[in-house]
Amino acid sequence: MDSRPIDEGSSIRRRRECATCGKRFTTQEMAILSVIKRSGATEPFSREKVIAGVRKACQGRPVNDDDLALLAQRVEENLRGTGQAEIEAQEVGMAILAPLRELDEVAYLRYASVYRNFNSLDDFEGEIALLRALPFEKNESDTSEDERELSKS
Repeated sequence: MDSRPIDEGSSIRRRRECATCGKRFTTQEMAILSVIKRSGATEPFSREKVIAGVRKACQGRPVNDDDLALLAQRVEENLRGTGQAEIEAQEVGMAILAPLRELDEVAYLRYASVYRNFNSLDDFEGEIALLRALPFEKNESDTSEDERELSKS
């Protein structure tokens, strides 16, 4: 009869009618996204785990809880967008990198250094060179009016 997305699109609430008795009822369907860990074990995707991991990289940076929640939401949306029910933990880490770079390049570098297992100064220098060669450009919609005014002057 009626279907509506809920919980930011991760669930669907359906209003149905029994074909036998005619009574109406509601069902809720949830798509479960599982993460396959290195050990082979699986666990449900957790935004909280994404936030906890990224929070360490953001320590001392101008990043607030709302920024982290939005980042975790974007990561989950990107992963769900693949259409896969199970995602390797490595893919979750890779999905974090781009939104984190947009949020804060220093936090990105910290996270990447642990995630990609940097072993030397050369690893850091190489990543910094990539950041400089391919600077992140904000979309007009991501830029506040104040930032646009400052860039004009």
